[in-house]
Amino acid sequence: MEWREYAEAMARLARDLLEQDSVQATLDTISAAAVELVEGCEFAGILAVRKGKAVTLSATHDMVRECDRLQGELREGPCFDLARRKNGDRVYRIPDMAAPEPDWERFAAAARGLGVSSMTGVLLYTDQEDFGALNLYGSRPGAFGEEIETAGWLLASHAAVALASARTIDQLEHGLESRHAIGEAMGILRERHKLSEEDAFNVMRRISQEHNVKLRDIAQRVRDGRSGPA
Repeated sequence: MEWREYAEAMARLARDLLEQDSVQATLDTISAAAVELVEGCEFAGILAVRKGKAVTLSATHDMVRECDRLQGELREGPCFDLARRKNGDRVYRIPDMAAPEPDWERFAAAARGLGVSSMTGVLLYTDQEDFGALNLYGSRPGAFGEEIETAGWLLASHAAVALASARTIDQLEHGLESRHAIGEAMGILRERHKLSEEDAFNVMRRISQEHNVKLRDIAQRVRDGRSGPA
């Protein structure tokens, strides 16, 4: 794909990403776009490293999930090096799984067994102990040349902005839902036990602290009328 065509595709992708209605839809659109737009990329996925544990956020194929599992199990591979931010790099490449860097030999051997011959990892975001990367896979050696570093960075930059926006919206919506649930639960407690608004909230907060249960979960129990600490 010519660079002008790639730039136009990036513009379309930016619009598509912002039109997605959930974080998961945004993640899946990013993965699908990598396969469509990056030459040599046959499969793609987004792997998060959360407090040292690997979590697959999106994948275009089961092989991607298995590669993510291997990176987490072996604690090596492009994602884990990106997470450690060695030398401040944002893009890692394995041109040929048969000749990987020494730190990735076990992962590369296992990945070859899955039919992966080359791979690239691109940093998407870092958030305290959270980290995410877009991984691109090819079934032939040398599928990704040096130009992938620019193409991958452009794709990841668009993706990171859209993902940050989607996560913020999701958090806001989740917060609104939680506040609504807590307010409704307080109303139930006030009516059922003749409590003031402050006392109803304090009861829920005390139960949350004593039983180490999130306040919104206590609220849901009250709303559902289920037995339990509430």
